[in-house]
Amino acid sequence: MGAEHTVVEPAVRTVHFISTGFGEQHHEHRYGTSKPLLWWVLTGRSWVTVPIGVYVIHHRDGIVLFDTGMDPAIAEPGYISSPIGRFLLPRIFRLHIGPDDTLGRRLEAIDVPADRVEKAIISHLHFDHVGGIADIPQAELLVSRDEWQQLSEPHPEREWVLREHIEVPGAKWRQIDFATTKDPLLSDFSGCHDVMGDESLVLLPTPGHTPGSMSLLLRSASLPPILFVGDLTYELDLLLKDQVPAIGDKEQLRASFAKVRALKQRLPDLIVLPSHDPEAASILTECLAARA
Repeated sequence: MGAEHTVVEPAVRTVHFISTGFGEQHHEHRYGTSKPLLWWVLTGRSWVTVPIGVYVIHHRDGIVLFDTGMDPAIAEPGYISSPIGRFLLPRIFRLHIGPDDTLGRRLEAIDVPADRVEKAIISHLHFDHVGGIADIPQAELLVSRDEWQQLSEPHPEREWVLREHIEVPGAKWRQIDFATTKDPLLSDFSGCHDVMGDESLVLLPTPGHTPGSMSLLLRSASLPPILFVGDLTYELDLLLKDQVPAIGDKEQLRASFAKVRALKQRLPDLIVLPSHDPEAASILTECLAARA
């Protein structure tokens, strides 16, 4: 009898990019500036249109999301309880989001029922990354412990961390810690977390935009390596040039930038995908087509 061959299914079959609406951010916000924050927020006139992105990862053990987008209810007057927040929001971020831009409906558009989502990785707790958690009540929500600590501070809403839309009744939050790793590929990072137990989806600490921001490294035989970086940067070229945005801790941002650049040197075909890059969908489509 001939030898039997077992076909091993790739850990990740494919990835989709969806957008729960669009927004406009100040040119200074995206590309950095030496101007004081309130100055460019109140006087800036140059805006950049960006998607409110969510990545949908088809893992063999279930659907995994990287972030959950924005809730269209943010347009309602009472969504942000802070009067200062309500005043500043349209001056920081112009929103173009309608009733059909819920996470559930955007998932349905790519034939993924919301109740099939097993896990959602939250890169950080800003309102445009946690807005869809109510649409996936069955899913485990992964957040870094350092990021979750912001909820213990007196006024997290001042950093656009809206407690009432995070501590949702029944939400299955799980704080994760980063364990040391012997993987030389990841030696520059302070640790990692294996999401699925097969090293296909590995979380890495990349603070700077927020204290506990994290990125996701995807490795699968059927795909090129991909690093989802949330809001660490808004465009790959900015990271490569060490050009930090106007929001966040600049020292931490540059340290995280350097770690990602080192990772890309070790993995030359690494695809780096921010959450608010207008080119993200086309970049992802092209890299998947190249492996087809």
